[in-house]
Amino acid sequence: MIRNRFKMLRFAFLQSVPVMFGYLFLGTAFGILLEKAGFNFIWAFFASLTVYAGSLQFVIVSFLSAGTALTTVALMSLFINSRHIFYGLSFIENFKKTGKAYPYMVFSLTDETYSILCSLQVPDGMNYNTVIFLIALLNQCYWIIGSVLGGLVGQMIPFDVTGIDFSMTALFVVIFLEQWKTSETHLPALTGFTCSILFLLLLGPDRFLLPSLVATVLLLSVCKPFIKIKEEK
Repeated sequence: MIRNRFKMLRFAFLQSVPVMFGYLFLGTAFGILLEKAGFNFIWAFFASLTVYAGSLQFVIVSFLSAGTALTTVALMSLFINSRHIFYGLSFIENFKKTGKAYPYMVFSLTDETYSILCSLQVPDGMNYNTVIFLIALLNQCYWIIGSVLGGLVGQMIPFDVTGIDFSMTALFVVIFLEQWKTSETHLPALTGFTCSILFLLLLGPDRFLLPSLVATVLLLSVCKPFIKIKEEK
């Protein structure tokens, strides 16, 4: 039993390695920004423990600095992370099977974790529910460690933080390219890319995300039979 659990932990760790490198760096960037805004590593720890929302955490830095009203923070959080509604719908049945871990799986579903779970193939003899829980938990641990490290480093070493928040975008690009190489069909990726560019041009960078996600989901729902045929070939 213990040996099998170790195998699952090792497998989950290997699957999460790309996210580990990204999250340690991104978390560090967040910790540095938070420290520069006047909040130490303790704030970084609890923010990453309870918020854990990637891009939203970078936005929260400016909210905390400006003393933004809670209603504004809540609405912005809803708009920024509304895309997770679409992610969650595709995994809700799988997450329900994890039992007591179900609430945590919903909470911990980030873009990067979602990307890993989408292409995950668990070897025979391993419990799928345990593996996905370990992957989600490891990913959050990487982010917390990076955030705390950034808060500590930011206190000791002066940094020019201009452009550091672009690291989140860089990680998304790497994950997209990795999925592109491993996918049997590129139709989902091309659909999402096309919808994003179209609505970006029509609505601008502040309002394009949710409409592009809705359009992507609708188009992929219509094209689902064709995608299955391509994957089976």
